[in-house]
Amino acid sequence: MDINTVAILSPGDMGHAVGQRLREHELDVITCLAGRSGRTRNLAEKAGIRAVPTMEELVERSDLVMSMTVSAAVPLVCQQVADALTVTGADTLFAECNAISPQLVRELEPVITGSGGRFVDVSIIGGPPRPGYSPHFYASGENAADFESLGAFGLDVLRLGNETGQASGIKMCYAAMTKGSWALYTQLLMAAELMGLTEPLLAEFQSGQRAVLERMQRTIPTVPPRSRRWVSEMEEIRDTFAQLGMTPQLFEGVAEMYRFIGDTPLGDEFPESRDRDRTFTETIEQLAQHVAARDDGDPA
Repeated sequence: MDINTVAILSPGDMGHAVGQRLREHELDVITCLAGRSGRTRNLAEKAGIRAVPTMEELVERSDLVMSMTVSAAVPLVCQQVADALTVTGADTLFAECNAISPQLVRELEPVITGSGGRFVDVSIIGGPPRPGYSPHFYASGENAADFESLGAFGLDVLRLGNETGQASGIKMCYAAMTKGSWALYTQLLMAAELMGLTEPLLAEFQSGQRAVLERMQRTIPTVPPRSRRWVSEMEEIRDTFAQLGMTPQLFEGVAEMYRFIGDTPLGDEFPESRDRDRTFTETIEQLAQHVAARDDGDPA
């Protein structure tokens, strides 16, 4: 399959960086910004991604549509693309690149194929592309080989096999480890702060868990701006584990933790605009203060 034009839905934190990488490797990259926020429009412009006015024009012009949005919005975006495929009759490859459960991705595949499009299950592990780095793009399903051709355009693509759901499944397991750990670290540090034990606990971590402490210090200040969109991702992990016969309660709790963080003033920040002078300990202090204020009946 020859890929000349790629559509990105939507050009947010990950999407605009992926689009920019593909542009740097001489692909035409487009998007549809109808109903999108000013921030998304600015990110698209920064990346040099061309905007087309309608979803119908987007699927007609593109060889490949890459869906990269918040997990909760995935079914709606998929249906919008399917409707556009039905109207236009376009033979477009749709890559479902979001953090969703294998069972959901299998439910979405016939929505696209029933509208005349082709479907590939893709997941992204790692941060947005930057100079010298690409996250891993795992691909599975009948059309995984076609998506694999993006490896020639600056992306690190790994093909898992022909079964839809494999790419989504590896994302669920990996994100359970990373984002599950960050939620656990944040909660236990907030508990220590509320009990007046932060200093001795950090000293103990420095003594016996230095690598973990360094990871906490590096990562936790970056969590609040991303916490709101991680809620639905944690719910997808919950559903994945429940489908496999394991408890859903663990990641119901992780989702609730990110919901709490997103409800604090720190959750109003964006990754590019967060206060980079705020330290790891100051982040924990502010989150703990929000717990204390909530428990005192203060909604702030």
